[in-house]
Amino acid sequence: MDKIRNIAIIAHVDHGKTTLVDQLLKQAGTFRANQKTEIRMMDSMDLEKEKGITIRAKNAAFRWNGYHVNIVDTPGHADFGGEVERIMKMVDGVLLVVDAYDGPQAQTKFVLRKAMENGLKPIVVINKIDRENARPHKVLDMVFELFLELNANDEQLDFPHIYASARDGYAKRELVDPSETMVPLYEAIAWHIPAPKASDAGFFQMLVSNLDYSDYLGRIAYGRIISGSVKVGQSIVCIHAGGRKERGKVTALFGHEGLEKVQIEEAFSGDIIGLTGFEEVFIGETLTDTEDREALHFVDIDPPTIAMKICVNDSPLAGREGKLLTARQIRDRLIKETRTNVSIMVSDTEIAGHFDVKARGEMQIAILVEQMRREGFEILVSRPEVIFKREEDGTLLEPLETLYVDVPTDNLGDILQSLASRKAEITSMEHKSHSVLVQATIPTRGLIGFETDLVNVTKGHGIASHLFKEYGAHKGDIPSRNNGVLVSMEGGISMAYALDTIQERGRLFIGPQEEIYEGMIIGENARPDDMPVNPCKAKKLTNMRSQGDGKGISLAPPLVMSLERSLEYISPDEYVEVTPKSLRLRKKILDANARKRAAKS
Repeated sequence: MDKIRNIAIIAHVDHGKTTLVDQLLKQAGTFRANQKTEIRMMDSMDLEKEKGITIRAKNAAFRWNGYHVNIVDTPGHADFGGEVERIMKMVDGVLLVVDAYDGPQAQTKFVLRKAMENGLKPIVVINKIDRENARPHKVLDMVFELFLELNANDEQLDFPHIYASARDGYAKRELVDPSETMVPLYEAIAWHIPAPKASDAGFFQMLVSNLDYSDYLGRIAYGRIISGSVKVGQSIVCIHAGGRKERGKVTALFGHEGLEKVQIEEAFSGDIIGLTGFEEVFIGETLTDTEDREALHFVDIDPPTIAMKICVNDSPLAGREGKLLTARQIRDRLIKETRTNVSIMVSDTEIAGHFDVKARGEMQIAILVEQMRREGFEILVSRPEVIFKREEDGTLLEPLETLYVDVPTDNLGDILQSLASRKAEITSMEHKSHSVLVQATIPTRGLIGFETDLVNVTKGHGIASHLFKEYGAHKGDIPSRNNGVLVSMEGGISMAYALDTIQERGRLFIGPQEEIYEGMIIGENARPDDMPVNPCKAKKLTNMRSQGDGKGISLAPPLVMSLERSLEYISPDEYVEVTPKSLRLRKKILDANARKRAAKS
């Protein structure tokens, strides 16, 4: 155990965390000299590579000078807080990676606070010191101030620091030191991160911190062995959440070499392993040797704050692009997601084929929907709704979040105006050289659509992140979309002739020669109410020569929205139709007369 080091790696989006792990694995000789490796190997999901964020916690391991180092990657986005809470139970220290120009950001603060609360030992890595405007000494001071703000203890405040350029593959203790390798960082991990604490108990016990699934072996439970040892074929007990105890046999054990899962025969106290043998094991449950043992303590994770409905696609174009369409297939896929993702909850509703999905934020659900879409599902998704609570005296409570926004000074006025309309209360403003860091308390409802506004107003230079704060008193109405929509009153193929007239009424979401159905939203009205339009109307041919002959139709390019933007945009009486090839916006009730009757009732 003295030679085992278990560490989590924390960083804000784009501060170089994944590149740093790549270098640690490469320089430790984890890969053969001629082995071809990808860049950003830890981001294994396609969505992670596209969005540049970590979604799922992943494990890697390397050996250096006789030390066995397990690294667990942590998601930085607050929507994936459920993953972070569990990781902190598996490790003894953290690598905090900070950009040498930007300094620590708000999302770093979220994960770091969890690490501090668990008493973990930090090593600070000031990365990207090769940037031309890098200010490593200033950033080090900023990290120290952050530690003070998070109430770090004396031992945590006395943190070792390393300067590095993960891209160029070197690390150094002081800026003046010559270095071409990562050795100073390896040494810091070996010297400063404590070995796993040996437990007095001589028997096997392990807390399940993560789950994976194998088609051949069933569910794989990941965690750190707190005491004792376990081997393949051994009979052990799972203590389930309700206290029920189930005996099973270990069918396989997994360790890590680099990024590969490797099968092992036996594992000991301090090891981070995967174990199969229980089909009904969940995160937070205890695995131990006999029925008379007590369950290990597990910390509850932040409650879900957003709910959405995922439904069977009943549009006239259903079944054209996807293979997985039925309620049973959708339900099975959602239940499978809850097995490995504890911060998502799924429940059936009174309407067949409609499922309630609750999560930490809209980003989390949007990523689930995007994964389903790529797997061949066709579904309808409703607008994100906030989960309210009522106190015993009848007071309505809603979730509030602490929001951190870093905006260029020139755009401050517009962003403050947007925050005011979303019922945010500004708690502090800190002026930097070219930007302002605004901290505010905002209802979760007010966050829906805010990031899109921020990108538009600041031309992509604004950064926002948020943390769940508490349930507080309801803040009153927040105005949603100001404009109505253009709704097709007919089905068919869209015609350039018809779209040319319609575009004078507002902004189009579709182009010519697209398949349309009644009730589909084809654009945004310039006015606040919805307008029925006919995009399939063709030009009538007569034997008279008209004045417009010879003039081409000039259509403005349609506005193409991403999945997240579409979910933010729709109102409560609308759906996003998601298929493997298309995203369409539509009314929940497609028939115009039925819509009017429903509105009256």
